[in-house]
Amino acid sequence: MALTLFAGVAVADEVTIAALGDSLTQGYGLPLEQGFVPQLEAWLRAQGHAVTVLNAGVSGDTTAGGLARVEWTLTPEVDAMIVALGGNDLLRGIDPAVSRENLAGILEVTQAAGLPVLLAGLPAPGNYGPDYQAAFNAMFPELAETYGTLYAENFLGGLGDAAGADPLVIARLMQSDGIHPSADGVALMVAALGPQVEALIGLVEQ
Repeated sequence: MALTLFAGVAVADEVTIAALGDSLTQGYGLPLEQGFVPQLEAWLRAQGHAVTVLNAGVSGDTTAGGLARVEWTLTPEVDAMIVALGGNDLLRGIDPAVSRENLAGILEVTQAAGLPVLLAGLPAPGNYGPDYQAAFNAMFPELAETYGTLYAENFLGGLGDAAGADPLVIARLMQSDGIHPSADGVALMVAALGPQVEALIGLVEQ
C-alpha cells in the first residue's frame, strides 16, 4: 500500500486483499453480489475502510491447489492475503500432514513476499477418528504461530451459534446441499470474520 500526497496531506491508497480459498470463498451457488468476497468487501467499506477484496476462490480446490496458484495470485497490487483452505482436504480424507505441508508452502510464499496473512481454520468433525480430527484441527493454530500470521479459528464462525439445533434456522442459513452457506449464512460468516480482517488491514497500514 502506497501513500499519496494531496496538498501536503498523506492519504492512504486503497488496500487490496486476496482471498485464497475454495467454493466457500468463491461463492458457490450464489448470485455474484451475495458471495463471501463481495459481502466482505461491502462490510469492510461500511466500516470506513478503503479496500478491495479479490476473489481467489476456486470451487473444489484443496490446499495443494492453493499452493499451486498462490504465486500468480500475488499480483503486484495485493497487500495482504486471507487463506481459507482445507475443507476439500477434509471431505476427501487427505492426510493432515499433507495439508499442513501445503499450507506451510503457501505461508512461505506470502512470507517471502512480505505480506501479512489471516489464516482461517475449519474444525474437523470426528468422521475419520479422533487422531485425524486432532491433527487436522491443530495444524491451523500451529502454522499461524510458526509463520506469525493472524488466525481465525473457524472460517464458518457465526453459522453454528446462530443455527443452534433449530432445523428451520439451519435451512435458512445453508443451501440445499447442506455444505455451502446461503446469502444469509455468508452474512454471518462475514460479521464474525470481519473484525479479524480489519486487523489484517491494520497490519498493512502500519
